[in-house]
Amino acid sequence: AYAHIEAAIAVVARSGLRYEVGALGTTVEGPADDVWTVLRTAHEATIAAGADSVVSVIKAFSATADGPGIDDLVAAHR
Repeated sequence: AYAHIEAAIAVVARSGLRYEVGALGTTVEGPADDVWTVLRTAHEATIAAGADSVVSVIKAFSATADGPGIDDLVAAHR
């Protein structure tokens, strides 16, 4: 039922980047160039998996090298 989404998540998983799958989205963390490449590849993977069309909603967050990561941003809610 979710083959298109699973195809996108598989791209992210193979990337080697830190990621976390949520109920309504996936967070990806890493160097900007790597993240953008993975996002585009994941978007295209949904079409390759048979979707007739796709809309990807992307939120981008940038910080200094010592800025907050996934764990820092959600730790208070776990």
